[in-house]
Amino acid sequence: MPLLGGVRPPIASLILLLLLVAALTVVGLGGIHAEHVPQAVRTSEQRIAADTALSVRTTIDAEAGAVRRTAAAYTATSTSTPASTLKALTAASKADRGAVLLDAHTGRLLASGGGPVTLAGVKAAEMTSGHGPIPPRLVTSAGARQLLYFARVTLPAQKVDANQDQNQVPSGTERQWLLAVSEALPAVTTYGDGRTAVVLDASGKALVTASHGTPSPDAAGGALPMATARAVSASGQGTDASGNLLGAATGARRTVAGWAQVASATGPGDTDGLGLVVLTSRAVPTTTADAADYWSFALAAAAALVVVVLLLWSALHFLVQRPLLRLYLSAGRLARGASESGPAAAAELARPVPVHGFGELARIGRLLESLRRQLLGESGPQEFPARRGPGYRALAALGVLLVACWAVPMIFMLNRADTATAVPAPVLADQQTRAELAANRVRQSLDQSYADLSDVAGNLPGRSRDAQTELLRHTLAEHKQYRSLYLLDRSGAITLRVGDTPLRTLVHVPGGGGVTTVNTSGRIPAIASYTQVRAVKGASPAAGVVLFGEIDVKSLNSILNRPDLGSVWVTDADCKVLAASVGYRAFQSLPDAGLTRLARAAQSAPGTAGTATSTVLSSSSGPSVDAAAPLAQSGPTAHLGWRVVTAEPAAALRLPAVQAQQRTMLAGILALAFSTACLGWLHVVVIRPLRAVAVLGEKLASGDRRTVLHPVNHDEVGSVTRGLELMRQALAERGRAGRSGQTADPGRSRRENTLQR
Repeated sequence: MPLLGGVRPPIASLILLLLLVAALTVVGLGGIHAEHVPQAVRTSEQRIAADTALSVRTTIDAEAGAVRRTAAAYTATSTSTPASTLKALTAASKADRGAVLLDAHTGRLLASGGGPVTLAGVKAAEMTSGHGPIPPRLVTSAGARQLLYFARVTLPAQKVDANQDQNQVPSGTERQWLLAVSEALPAVTTYGDGRTAVVLDASGKALVTASHGTPSPDAAGGALPMATARAVSASGQGTDASGNLLGAATGARRTVAGWAQVASATGPGDTDGLGLVVLTSRAVPTTTADAADYWSFALAAAAALVVVVLLLWSALHFLVQRPLLRLYLSAGRLARGASESGPAAAAELARPVPVHGFGELARIGRLLESLRRQLLGESGPQEFPARRGPGYRALAALGVLLVACWAVPMIFMLNRADTATAVPAPVLADQQTRAELAANRVRQSLDQSYADLSDVAGNLPGRSRDAQTELLRHTLAEHKQYRSLYLLDRSGAITLRVGDTPLRTLVHVPGGGGVTTVNTSGRIPAIASYTQVRAVKGASPAAGVVLFGEIDVKSLNSILNRPDLGSVWVTDADCKVLAASVGYRAFQSLPDAGLTRLARAAQSAPGTAGTATSTVLSSSSGPSVDAAAPLAQSGPTAHLGWRVVTAEPAAALRLPAVQAQQRTMLAGILALAFSTACLGWLHVVVIRPLRAVAVLGEKLASGDRRTVLHPVNHDEVGSVTRGLELMRQALAERGRAGRSGQTADPGRSRRENTLQR
């Protein structure tokens, strides 16, 4: 018998697969246990630490880039001195940070200003020998850890400072100075009541600490920082690895912590060599250990499925498999008796054909008995009734229905997670925190684009048109978030543009500066930063009065995509989508009315401070943990009234109730799918061919000697078909012999077929 043919393989596969589902039900559901701190809470804290580390990294990268851009934009002249150069480079800097200029070849201090700058370990010649950007360094100044940012300052070839050694630099060669700026570590923004965020160095020492509400007891000075240092050491320095830890328990609460390295995830970056780590922690209520125990349910469900399997096996074995095998033997015996001669053949035909089973098998058994009697000459053709009882198709359908009685409740009714209680309060609070962090990232990006544009606008006055064009091109190449940069005059016409054609421009030239949406419809939202270009008395005027930088919405979309945050949308004041981490249509409404209500609750009107909010919403796809947060409370984006809305399906969270529902549904789906597939397989290879053989066999028993019966499959049904064909040939030969008056030879047809082959 072929591997996929016959009656045995589909029945055996059905039984084995259903027993496998029963075993998986025990293993899958029995392995779900309640934890004192759910894994979803620990994972959320880890993601919050990673999001906070991303904000710290973005701030450091932006500061390092600003120092380099300031140095690159400075144009040294023959009259430039170290003191005047340093003053020009730090004119717009913070008052409390220090800055120095060093000779790039000798490392000698040329000028200093502001606060103290620690230069221990700074080797100017080595640092300026390469061509790439010089990464920041973490140094200790006056007992506090600070960051040193570096940039090269290029001088014209003819400029050589009188205080420098003329013999060390040949006349006519270009000189370089090294700018070093010392600044405190960036502040950390924390969200969520009771959460503490700490920036640690590689040894686990706290450098920056911030908390919101009452901090956890062991947030900064307990065992968590040292445990974090060990975890970071095990994961390797200079990576964006993250993890979670459990701290001390106090009463019914326990500290859960997450850590993440402040390192670039896309390649070498400014923060890779700093060894900074962000540690966030907060105390959460613990759950009881016996809150969820699914062992008893798993055993009961598996036992019920085993009973179903036994019923199916009994029905298929005793009603299909055994009768078919007996019929197969009977058909072979009659075929030998019909195609051979002698006493042995007569003995084969002398034994009656027992009728087993029902439906098609019973019909074939009766027609075989009729053919046996016709071969013996005991009777003539026999008519069979047209109306018949239920067949094996009904048995297969009843088998699927029997499994469905077990599977349907598993899929739709049992272990259903309660929307109100399935998601713990800490998980809901963490989703709100992550929404606020996402809003902070978007705000940082938009604020930085405005700050960069303001720096460019400050360098436009006094330059020729070609120089202004070159400056805008350089800015566009350096800042990938812009689609285009252009200048508008008083009439709103574009007087200078680099990059792509703007999606749309404002008709009325705005005053001041900030971020705005230029259109309210279309395929792509037009979001732009803008700032005024000041006029310089006695110098060449700028080509326009307002500088616009159109922001590529793809850069905003990339900011929103974070692990385990779900779908994220940025909406305008009317709750229309401007950017998203998933596919969307510009200016469409949020995909659910509940999300729209949540977004409106986060901020009532543009310019208001707003309050982040979160909830659990139910939909056709199941419950989801949703949160909304206002984009900004201050700065150039505060007047927009934008929100950030997040929606994470509860099915993606590792919650016991949700896991139990998922695995219960999976067991039901597998059982229903396996039973349908295997019984469908049985229908294709056994039941449907049996029906066809029964119809042809009844025609043969009724006197049809001309219709040839062709066996389709090499299995039991095919053997029965071949036996019927041999009996047809014997009966046809007997009929021809009777009409010609000759004695029929039962073996003649077989000999003729053998000679033909």
